[in-house]
Amino acid sequence: MLKVGIDIGGTKIAGGVVDSHGRIVEKLRVDTPIDTSALADAVVDMTRHLASRHDVVAVGVAAAGFIDRDRATVIHAPNIAWHDEPLKARLEARIDVPVTIENDANAAGWAEFRFGAGREVDHMVMLTMGTGVGGAIVAEGELFRGGHGIGGELGHMRFIRDGLPCGCGQNGCLEQYASGRALQREANAIADAGGIGAALAALRAEKGTITGPAVSRLVLAGDEGAVEALRRVATALGEACGGFQAVLDPELFVIGGGVAQLGEDLLEPVRIAYETSLPGYGERPIAEFAIAELGNDAGLIGAADLASAEE
Repeated sequence: MLKVGIDIGGTKIAGGVVDSHGRIVEKLRVDTPIDTSALADAVVDMTRHLASRHDVVAVGVAAAGFIDRDRATVIHAPNIAWHDEPLKARLEARIDVPVTIENDANAAGWAEFRFGAGREVDHMVMLTMGTGVGGAIVAEGELFRGGHGIGGELGHMRFIRDGLPCGCGQNGCLEQYASGRALQREANAIADAGGIGAALAALRAEKGTITGPAVSRLVLAGDEGAVEALRRVATALGEACGGFQAVLDPELFVIGGGVAQLGEDLLEPVRIAYETSLPGYGERPIAEFAIAELGNDAGLIGAADLASAEE
């Protein structure tokens, strides 16, 4: 059984035909249009092209934002001008197979649960460290969505009271302290302080900015300033995971996103902070930590797998 998965990102739309084992048969990618009508056109055109070459039975579309409990309407999207957008109906009017809409972090988490790092557990939490922090929860083998369909927004848990302002309208959200953007902010602060930040300061002077990939390269080279920036971000994530453990008790935390490419350099300080934040540590079972396996394909794979072929 083949399905189409579409992952709408801030700059790119990725689409692919996915089989029942989570394998991508064919994949396409186009730039994300700014205009919402043009964006819908791009999704339709991509789906039609893929469906013309494969016998597909359903389409799943993953997008950042709040999706209603019926997986049909985008209640709010942070980077696209959608407000109570009936996206499922609009697409199904132009596509000959059923369409399911899903939050992008949920789709990626589901893909990791079904086909990636979480495939051997029943209780899993995924956290993606990108521009923000995405979250997905799987409990008893089911994707948790909550009473209104918008549960699992772990990156928007208030982490610091009266903390840094967040794009969601609140202050102190976890994603302001444990994301790729937070890593850049910490790297700049360390560069400003001198001392161990000398290499970071030199990089900024040469390039005009400190990018996440540049920090990662310095971490892998053992630079003290970059390692300290990573430790601060990893500590925030690990402390939050201690709280998530108290509430959700997952068997496994899967960490994805660009920062996760650092592997054990990231996970080691995350584990330390998690263990020191965990209620009853030493007298209770604890979770394992793993790096996501499916990379940038997770969203489209998960969206396809979650798509229903039933009308």
